[in-house]
Amino acid sequence: MLAFKFKTLSSAFAILLALSILPFKSSAQNQRRNKKKKQNIEAPVTQAKKNSKKTIQDLVKGSAKIDGLFTIYQDTLTGAVQMLIEKEQLDKEFIYFSQIANGGTEAGRLNRGIYQPTSVFKIQKHFNKIEFIKQNTSFYFDPNNALSKSKGANISHGIVASLKIEASDEKQGQYLINPNELFLTETFQQVKPVKSPKAPPKPFTLGNLDKNKSKIKAINNYPENLNVAVEYVYSKASTYQQGSKALADPRNVSIEFLHCFISMPEDDYEVRFDDPRVGFFITEVDDKTSTSPTPYRDLINRWKLKKKHPELAISEPVKPITWWLENTTPIEWRETITNAVLEWNKAFEKAGFKNAIVVKQQPDDADWDAGDIRYNVLRWTSTHKPAFGGYGPRMVNPKTGEILGADIMLEFSMISNRDFSSKLFDEAHSDVQIEHSFYPLNSESDHLSCSVGQQMSTNILLGKAYIKHSENDSENLSRLTKEGLTSTVMHEIGHTLGLYHNMKASHLFSPEELADPNFIQGKCLTASVMDYTMINLTKDPSKQGHFFDVSVGPYDIWAIQAGYTPFNSDQERETLLNRSTEPQLVFGNDGDDMRSAGKGIDPRVNIFDLSNDPILYAQIQYELFDGLIKNLKSKLTTEGQSYHELTRAYNILNIYKRIYAGVVSRYIGGIYLDRAVAGQEGGTKPYIPVKLEDQKRAMTFLQQNVFAPDALKPAEDLLNYLAIQRRGSNFLNSTYPEDPKIHKQILTSQKNVLNHLLHSNTLQRISDSELYGNQYKLSTMMSNLNDAIFKADIYGNVNSFRQNLQLEYTRMLLDMLNGKQSSKYTHRAKSMALHNLKRIRTMAAPSGNLSSRAHKQHLRILIDNGLEELK
Repeated sequence: MLAFKFKTLSSAFAILLALSILPFKSSAQNQRRNKKKKQNIEAPVTQAKKNSKKTIQDLVKGSAKIDGLFTIYQDTLTGAVQMLIEKEQLDKEFIYFSQIANGGTEAGRLNRGIYQPTSVFKIQKHFNKIEFIKQNTSFYFDPNNALSKSKGANISHGIVASLKIEASDEKQGQYLINPNELFLTETFQQVKPVKSPKAPPKPFTLGNLDKNKSKIKAINNYPENLNVAVEYVYSKASTYQQGSKALADPRNVSIEFLHCFISMPEDDYEVRFDDPRVGFFITEVDDKTSTSPTPYRDLINRWKLKKKHPELAISEPVKPITWWLENTTPIEWRETITNAVLEWNKAFEKAGFKNAIVVKQQPDDADWDAGDIRYNVLRWTSTHKPAFGGYGPRMVNPKTGEILGADIMLEFSMISNRDFSSKLFDEAHSDVQIEHSFYPLNSESDHLSCSVGQQMSTNILLGKAYIKHSENDSENLSRLTKEGLTSTVMHEIGHTLGLYHNMKASHLFSPEELADPNFIQGKCLTASVMDYTMINLTKDPSKQGHFFDVSVGPYDIWAIQAGYTPFNSDQERETLLNRSTEPQLVFGNDGDDMRSAGKGIDPRVNIFDLSNDPILYAQIQYELFDGLIKNLKSKLTTEGQSYHELTRAYNILNIYKRIYAGVVSRYIGGIYLDRAVAGQEGGTKPYIPVKLEDQKRAMTFLQQNVFAPDALKPAEDLLNYLAIQRRGSNFLNSTYPEDPKIHKQILTSQKNVLNHLLHSNTLQRISDSELYGNQYKLSTMMSNLNDAIFKADIYGNVNSFRQNLQLEYTRMLLDMLNGKQSSKYTHRAKSMALHNLKRIRTMAAPSGNLSSRAHKQHLRILIDNGLEELK
């Protein structure tokens, strides 16, 4: 019975279990059937989607096609652009170039016409993306050397963009991409300057790049290059720094930028390698398969010039270097500028080319813009607070050194002197030395920059003061401007031809020859227009010759020959280069010059010196300037006008005295450099110390003209009249009120010299060069300097100017012993500093009037406290 019940119960349970499972099984089967049915229904839909994937034609519908190097499509409604990449363009090299089309000087080096570095890039396809990859062109591997198989090792390229392929046509070999990342961001070239963590705060900085406001302004497409003009907008919500009047809204600043993609030239251009005896801009390349101690394969930057008739000694080129005068050029200056450019044809004729350079005028109705890279243009701007007076950049193929294009930017204020002359007043009332702003004589600067335009502006200011003081001759004033413009244009054209600065060229003629108008008629005053030289003024205005260079110099002709002559052999070129030891062909560039305190070693490689005896020339100019200052008030004061012009002339004369003193100071401890190669005829030892007599002459000049009790002392009848014309309430600032800062001005000139003479590099060089010929011993030089600053008056009354000088000098000696830079000084220099401090303390016994006694007590306390720190 029990067994029956259990069996019956078991059967019932089995039936219930089966019934409970049945719905689940049925549901699963139904789901499988539904899924299969759904798949059968959806399959055609998915295939339809696959078949309906948008093509290139679909995506560019409604867009205008712009044919050229890279086909561009631009939406006619929104302006959005798309870019077509052809299969044959993959893995090919292109050149990328960019420049500032329009900008603002206070945002950094972002003013119109500034060229950015040129680079090489490749386009590659990686699955569904198109990559733009910058190539590393810094190294060379000889293909015949087995090492060339490892040429990619540890050398990085740069993937600047990886863009999704929006549509493709494999049959046509075409890929469509959205190029906004290339054009509307700083992908290829960083535009906004990076703030260095060590740099002082700037008066104005840009905001962040605003992608919503930035836009493409123009697209110009040609078979060999694509130019895309964009407007970058840098925005910030608010700003404390308002900037200048050049900014309509400092919160939103526009920088117009030009992107250029250029087809890599594939022609018969022949590279030419650099030689250190002549100065060309170079593209540096390291030969990684060379065993030479100098494995350089540096390419000089030059234009491609080929003779139309190679069999002739002088032939016109197949394609000349064509310059266009922008239609912004003032009409009255066009002839002067044209003639200045064509002066370089004299050099090219010596290299075998006739009419190598031609000049054309851009019509007022031209259908091309001066920023078009197909044209080399001399351009003009009239900028608020300009950063340059003129500059001549070049666009170069990084693989060959070939110059592909160039422009020259000229600033109207170089001639008008409007903006640069205002700096004379601002900086005469500040601690900043004027030459630091215009031409850094005692501060580090970017040696690749060219500031000849600023220098020419101040030269013209000095020339105007000289002419108005002497005769106020309108003919001479006109000639001054014409010669200044001629010299500046020739200098900048030289840069666009590939020539570097030659800061050694000013030692061609003697002071007597420069003062002879008949001798210098039609000549370059120096060996090269690529130098920075002073205006040439004579004591007798009736015998005034050229103010500035009016022709290319002998070095310029030789350098063009070295760079452009179609040599028949390497030996032919070497024979020409071996002439480098001729006095008129000497060369020294910015890397060697002595514009900054402690920089460089050869006093001949300098800026703003003139003649083959700069010490004598400086003495002549000092006497000339003192004569001008003496009669300045009577000559430059005009009834009914302010004293602005008088003050400007006074400031510029004192600034030039300061510069000449800086030039002379470089002969103390100087070393003459000779870059001739071993065994070259006319070559000497690489390092030859300046003669003892010249170093002593330099010290005597400084003692008499810079450090003496009456040195630099202003004419007393001027001091009450050195006033600047007021303009509304915007008159200087509260930090530097308008009264003339005479003591500060004179002390600045004296510190300018001391900064160099007591620089650790100068004192180390004097000590070391005693071992190879320097006869002006460190102990003698420092004793002479000490005497020049103290001996004349320390036992009696010391005037206020000398008090400033003596205290400043004493602080410098103390800094040599325990200042922040003390570790850079040699033990011998420190010993002499200590010796001189003890001498000063002994000499500074209380004597003289109350002011002098207080001053000497100040000296003694300074020395006692400073020496106490050494214990």
